[in-house]
Amino acid sequence: MAVFIRHVPQQLHSSGASSDSGANGCSLSAELVAAVKFFHQRQIQIQNEASQLPEEVRERMSFLELQAQVLLQRVTFNVAELQEAIRIIDKDVPRTDRDLTYYLDEGLGNLLVLRDILITYAAFHPDVSYAQGMNDLCSRFLVVLDSEVETFWSFSCYMENFSKDFHADGLHRKIELEAALLKELDPLLHAHLVTDNMDRFTFCHRWLLLGFQREFEHCEALRLFEVLRCDHLELISQQVERARYQERLVQNQTTEDNPGVEPQAINTEYTFELFICATIILDNRDILLNCRNDVQLIQFTNSLQGTLDLNSTLKKAEEHFFNYCKRSAWDYLNTRYHSHRSKEEHFLNQLRSLFS
Repeated sequence: MAVFIRHVPQQLHSSGASSDSGANGCSLSAELVAAVKFFHQRQIQIQNEASQLPEEVRERMSFLELQAQVLLQRVTFNVAELQEAIRIIDKDVPRTDRDLTYYLDEGLGNLLVLRDILITYAAFHPDVSYAQGMNDLCSRFLVVLDSEVETFWSFSCYMENFSKDFHADGLHRKIELEAALLKELDPLLHAHLVTDNMDRFTFCHRWLLLGFQREFEHCEALRLFEVLRCDHLELISQQVERARYQERLVQNQTTEDNPGVEPQAINTEYTFELFICATIILDNRDILLNCRNDVQLIQFTNSLQGTLDLNSTLKKAEEHFFNYCKRSAWDYLNTRYHSHRSKEEHFLNQLRSLFS
């Protein structure tokens, strides 16, 4: 599988789909050109290590390389679309996490690894291709795993569930949900942010797309990414689903007794990241109330980069999450109480009419 992934960008480049003219750097940024040197040094080291492997292993690797090339020839790529994707990738990769030691000095070669992974993903997922922000997400996997192959498959699995965030309608829906959640938590602030002078909640765009990567220190951002992906505090988690199953059983019984009753239910589309986002907004409530236009909102979001405390944010987000669940449960129970009470009052009125 490693050789398969490694040969994908090579074939694309040789077929004219790349914008880099090889390693000579006619179109690439200066940083990517410099990264070629360290990347080639690493490849030579890998080849030298491979030459020391037992003959049986080397024969197996040669067979895998041949198999990868054969499989690759069976795939038809849209060269024009790939050229556009690679053009954007070549702009984004040199700007990815450049303050991390992983991409400094000899680590510059890791930029080419990241580039190849993104090109490979775009090639085999034309319905998604590449969009700005994917480099930041993919970099998280590469920095932690330090493996081209493991990073490619981890990133691919991640995108199976979250590629919709890179489509306009997908992220628009998430921003709508954030606005709806804030309306429940703080109607006054919500009303202020949706006035005609504001572009609604688009200032949350980067937070939700990149998982608050730039608002926390790098290590804390990685920890938050893991928290968000483990579905521990989600309204779609197994624990919540079991509770909702029991609720549906009771609801069905109640509906049979009184078909006109429709108990309130929780919004399962409210993911925990939306509560994180709401927490950041509520923590800066006074500042946001003083924002009068989109420019001030952008200045506000930029001022938060690298300044937030994760433990405090998680604690407050959990409180908002549990309070929302409790309110939803109370609304549900309250609805059931009034429905049963109405039924009992109707029965009592019938008794009074019989004995009057």
